[in-house]
Amino acid sequence: MDDNSARQFLRQVFDAAVASASPFKVLLSHLPEKPKGRCIVVGAGKASAAMAAALEQAWPDVAMTGVVVTRYGHAVPTSKIRIIEAAHPVPDQNSLLAAEEILAAVTCLSKDDLVIALISGGGSALLVAPAQGLSLADKQNVNRVLLKSGASISEMNTVRKHLSRIKGGKLAKAASPARVVTLVISDVPGDDPAIIASGPTVHDGTTPQDALAILNRYKADIPEAVVAILQQPFVSPQQGEHDIRMIASPLMALKAAADVAHAGGITQVILGDALEGEARELGKVMAGIAMSIQVHGLPTSAPCLLLSGGEATVTIEKAQAGRGGRNTEFLLSLAIALQARAGIWALAGDTDGIDGTEDAAGAIISPTTLSRLHGSLDARDVLVRHDSYTLFKALDDLLITGPTLTNVNDFRAILVLPR
Repeated sequence: MDDNSARQFLRQVFDAAVASASPFKVLLSHLPEKPKGRCIVVGAGKASAAMAAALEQAWPDVAMTGVVVTRYGHAVPTSKIRIIEAAHPVPDQNSLLAAEEILAAVTCLSKDDLVIALISGGGSALLVAPAQGLSLADKQNVNRVLLKSGASISEMNTVRKHLSRIKGGKLAKAASPARVVTLVISDVPGDDPAIIASGPTVHDGTTPQDALAILNRYKADIPEAVVAILQQPFVSPQQGEHDIRMIASPLMALKAAADVAHAGGITQVILGDALEGEARELGKVMAGIAMSIQVHGLPTSAPCLLLSGGEATVTIEKAQAGRGGRNTEFLLSLAIALQARAGIWALAGDTDGIDGTEDAAGAIISPTTLSRLHGSLDARDVLVRHDSYTLFKALDDLLITGPTLTNVNDFRAILVLPR
């Protein structure tokens, strides 16, 4: 392959991964029996609006009402289900409004009614009902601190659910005695529905003490009101009957990408769908694996496509950091470790189309990434300043997709050709 065809190939496998998780493709086969009573639809996440539209398309003969909340720019037209857009990753007033409307929508239901909860990644920030004694400002403060701390998504959502009146299974409790069926698009390592969007319909075994331990571990500077909430005596809510159906996952997306490589005669190695850790350290590890393939033919021989998913983290040490996300930071670290090695290209991107808070899903690197800087930027300095977006924008190597209307976490593909 030349540079152009390698880039086209990587974009093709990324697009296949995203397409495999489209709500319009995966939702229909997971729907329950139609209800005898009312059908109430609620939901939260970056894919929730598309999930709502897919549900309306699948059940045109069912009278349904409800409300879902998605990120700004991720709404799609619906005729029966109200769509609210809110802020992500730090909640805003619309996040609060959406939570209150969703709680109101599931009150006073009967056992013949059906609640369909449409849940995907991003729901924690989009669906905010602060616990008694907390304000929206308190929740915003906690979110900002956690986002900079290097905490994993599981740790962040453990904290969030114990500061909420809707997360951690409380939405399902509010809907009782109606039947609740939750359709989930996973964006977390392990596909645990209790973690995805902080599990509004799923109770788990964590406690407020667990949440406080996480905040202490990362030396988080949080409001006193938050500490007071987490120090209160805790009574675990009763586990109600619930039906949770995983309709799309990171592994599904990786397998779809592998199918594209197989069709092109390229060996595929799926390293896992739950790779976590600091993005810059993950980049170094992946560079070592890619070079081992070229030099030693281990763990497989080139040509090869290394695929992985999961969610890396970026710990911000300075108050003022540059522009970037975990995928562009991973790629910059990878490029530095590879040192312009011939025959290796890579793409990394968030499958929702937004890497962090920027307008790109991620980026692509090639053997010429560092040489094309021409001294305008120092790659190592950029990495220290967490300014990877600026570097890839200068090289015109950003991966721009716009909102994809799904979310199965980060996607990484490294193409290794013989030297």
